[in-house]
Formats: sequence, C-alpha cells, structure tokens
Amino acid sequence: MYDTVRGWIREARHIAVLTGAGMSAESGVPTFRDSQSGLWARFDPQELATEAAFRAHPQRVWDWYAHRREMIARVAPNAGHVALAAFARRHPGRLTLITQNVDGLHQRAGNTDALALHGNIAEDRWLEAPSACCQPDTIEAGHPPRCPVCGNLRRPGVVWFGENLPAVALEAAEHAVSHCDLMLVIGTSGEVYPAAGLAFTAHQSGARVVIINPEPTPLDVVAEQCLRAPAAVCLPSLMA
Repeated sequence: MYDTVRGWIREARHIAVLTGAGMSAESGVPTFRDSQSGLWARFDPQELATEAAFRAHPQRVWDWYAHRREMIARVAPNAGHVALAAFARRHPGRLTLITQNVDGLHQRAGNTDALALHGNIAEDRWLEAPSACCQPDTIEAGHPPRCPVCGNLRRPGVVWFGENLPAVALEAAEHAVSHCDLMLVIGTSGEVYPAAGLAFTAHQSGARVVIINPEPTPLDVVAEQCLRAPAAVCLPSLMA
C-alpha cells in the first residue's frame, strides 16, 4: 500500500495537499476545545470565535486568542510538516499545500506559500475597513490594540464562525485541486466545509485521492487509498 502511494507521488506532475487539525495535534497543538482550560474552561469556544463576541467583549476574546497563541508558541513542526516542506524545496512547483490550520506550523517548517484557508493566529488585522489613520507603526497597545485616532480595533487574523474563507486563498486552492494528479488529505475530519469539498473536487477532476488519518473519515468514499497512520509517522517515508 505504501509502495503504491510512493509510486503515485513520484509520477504525479502536481500534488495538492490538504491538512487539518489532526496533523497539528501530533505536534501537541491543543484542539479548539482542548484549549478551554484554566480560566477559559467555562467558555464555549464557539461563543468566543465570532465577530459578535469580539464586538461585545473585545478584551475577553483578545485575551483568549493570546492564551492560544502562547500554547502554540510552545510547540514545533513535526516530522510530517518537515517532510512536506522538504519535498516542496526539492520539487519547486509540484506541490500546493492547503491547510485548515491557523497555527503556522507549515510556514515555520518551510512551506511559506501555504494556502491558509482559515487564516493565521499569529497575525492581526483591522476589525473595520482601515481609514488613512490606521497605520501599522502607530497602533496603540492594548487588549486589543487599536488605532489611536479613530479607535479601530485589531483582531486576530483568523476566520471566525459565520465568516467567509479568504477569497484569494480559496480560489487558489480550488484551482490546485482541479488541476492536480494526486491529492493527499492529511489529518482532517472531513466535516468542515468548504475545505472538505476540495477532496470531492479533486476526485471529480480525475485525480487520485489518498487519505492519511488514523481514523476513518467521511472523505474515505473518494479515496483510492486510506493510510491509517499519523502524518508524522508515514509522511517522511512517503515523501522521501
């Protein structure tokens, strides 16, 4: 089974890779709900990760994301992240990495052009459309930071519940899966759309789909191979 997938990787002119929370969990990144510890145990994350929550309680939401950022800063890319980045360096232009993860581990491993469908928790952006006074060198520190002139708040650069995915990243991801020969779907539950729909697009476009996940997923129905193993275990061998 592994030899078959290795052969497909060698033969593919273009490979699309979609990664999800399972891959980050292998590095020790707490899942969305696992981050609800200590002072945050009484909050439902789905009640914090919304624009409405931020507008109602900006300091609470900002401090929760600061808490998550601190946890993520303590972990490192795992062998799976490193294997994907090394393959991309050896084969420029042959691999498009698409991730649902906001932790930036792929970028830290070397996939600096990863398509981050849900944003990056290490980055901020303006809550409202910025005015001329909203300049990066004059941001006033706070919880959250703000423009000292108009009061526009900085917010985490992630996609909250009820928000659309970034159009440029999503369009690039859809193009990649529509034109790939092989798609690797790694560590994702296959339940979050529109990201999960990318595997169906690849399948319908004639690409082989390989699922890499210790547990079955709803996307297995379009897979030609399902490798029941953690990414950090199997990717170094597959991508070598």
